[in-house]
Amino acid sequence: MRPEYFSAARALLAGIALVASTSFATAESSHAIAMYGKPALEADFKSLPYVNPGALKGGRLVVGNTGGFDTLNPFSQKGTPPWQLRFWGYESLMGRSWDEPFTLYGLLAESLEVPEDRSWVEFTLREQARFSDGSPVTVEDVIWSYETLGTEGHLRYRGFWSKVDKIEQTGPRSVRLTFNTEDRELALIAGLRPILKKAQWVGKDFAASGLSEAPIGTGAYVLSDFEPGRFVTFTRNPDYWGADLPLRRGTQNFDELRIDFFGDETVLFEAFKAGELSAYREFNPDKWETAYDFPAAQSGDIIRTEIPHQRPSGITGLAFNTRRAPLNDWRVREALLLAFNFEYINGTITGGVQPRITSYFSNSALAMVPGPATGAVRALLEPFRSELLPGALEGYDLPRSDGTSRNRRNLRQAVGLLAEAGWQVQDGVLKNSEGKPLELSVLLRQGDSEMKTVVEIYARALERLGIRLIPELVDNAQYVARQSEFDFDLTRVRRDLSLSPGNEQRLYWGRAGVDQPGSRNLMGINSSAVEAMIDHMLTAESAEAFTAAVRALDRVLISGRYVIPIWQYDKGRIAHVKELRHPEELPIYGDRSEFFPHVWWYQPR
Repeated sequence: MRPEYFSAARALLAGIALVASTSFATAESSHAIAMYGKPALEADFKSLPYVNPGALKGGRLVVGNTGGFDTLNPFSQKGTPPWQLRFWGYESLMGRSWDEPFTLYGLLAESLEVPEDRSWVEFTLREQARFSDGSPVTVEDVIWSYETLGTEGHLRYRGFWSKVDKIEQTGPRSVRLTFNTEDRELALIAGLRPILKKAQWVGKDFAASGLSEAPIGTGAYVLSDFEPGRFVTFTRNPDYWGADLPLRRGTQNFDELRIDFFGDETVLFEAFKAGELSAYREFNPDKWETAYDFPAAQSGDIIRTEIPHQRPSGITGLAFNTRRAPLNDWRVREALLLAFNFEYINGTITGGVQPRITSYFSNSALAMVPGPATGAVRALLEPFRSELLPGALEGYDLPRSDGTSRNRRNLRQAVGLLAEAGWQVQDGVLKNSEGKPLELSVLLRQGDSEMKTVVEIYARALERLGIRLIPELVDNAQYVARQSEFDFDLTRVRRDLSLSPGNEQRLYWGRAGVDQPGSRNLMGINSSAVEAMIDHMLTAESAEAFTAAVRALDRVLISGRYVIPIWQYDKGRIAHVKELRHPEELPIYGDRSEFFPHVWWYQPR
């Protein structure tokens, strides 16, 4: 009996050792995590490759926004905050290198562990991590932040929370999230949730804080002053806890950041010319070449800097609300695309130098390949052949005109499609079988002069088809409210896509957002193929499988005729006072919020 007992004990211990060794082999502690492959920077890296670790500290930066703000809580669904707020004052467990598409490095967390299947992730907090008021960041704060943002926060945070099976403290400074969904990106998304202070909100309504108070964060900048509708000022915290971290060295260099608010873009630009602002982002290349002849620019006090990038174009243009007839008919949408004379409009507004967006991932390796779908992309799309619109499998190209204002050939094609959809011109007005004229409204934000001009040119073209296009310019609050309630026929849309698309794609085009107020799925896309392609993206175990899924998704979206795309912003253009400097080495993402003003500095001359 004794030999049998010890034999069994040895077997049990061997089994425990095997399980333990397997666990350690698949869940080793690391300073970083990559979606595929290994992080580019080793654990002992000194600074990000595109920063100047010796950048000067000091100076003041003043930039401008159009519109206004009615909340200081950038994490709530209610209200419109200054968009920069969540980037300047708050941090997450992990941080990004903008020179790598799918990699995170420790920020509030000193390390993380994930198993091979990424069914959970565990973070260990840095002992020195502090909120801006000097209090330590605790596991309790982390758990509260995930729960609160997942249930009361902005919609962009809630989808992730629905995929968390449980969150639990596993040590004095460690927290584990276990997922209920097969999705390799969840471990990375978990690392990017903002961490807020639980004690601040005891007895308070987080979702309705408005202008009463801003959430306390851990970032280098603290909101120090504001006046509704006029300005917001941030001051660099001299006791910022993370100043010496490799991820922060050479960044967040200005002592003060200020945002001034203006009624429209024209007034904002005049303020820059008058010396009231330190920098101005220019999105119109024609204006970039012709409008910078004012005295400060001629004297060299204002410098124009171009920042190239390798990121996808994303989608910018006029979104169709497919919840509404007749925009739920793809033939009507195609006719409206044919009537949009891009070549003429682009020549009029940008001088014709800005390339058109031809797919949602233009300008990147993730973009669909022109022509018929082949190989893995076709295999992913074939099961949905019956629901796909013409062009998804065969290949789809946006309509092109001859560049003249008449656009006759495309308008003739549009007339044919409209007739197929039941619309005929009667007495110069396009009407359906019930005699109802086709009238469409375009919801625009006041001050959006560029898109207003686009719509005015487009409206003249639609008049030739008997269609009336009515621009509706509303203030910032009405604009946000009406988009949230999908109260429009067409509206401006901008979705900035990355080299690492993932779960945010559901927010943009997922069917869960069709009827959800505040959803970012403005178009009302309701497609089984879209859902499946996103699923394939999130479960892909190789870069090749991931790329095929993104290209397949791109085909479904562009052939869906959900948006009239305009031009892509192929480079960043920043005009600024001569004292502002940036590093010579540029990240592949180019000019993003983490580049300007993140790594710039002020150097007196």
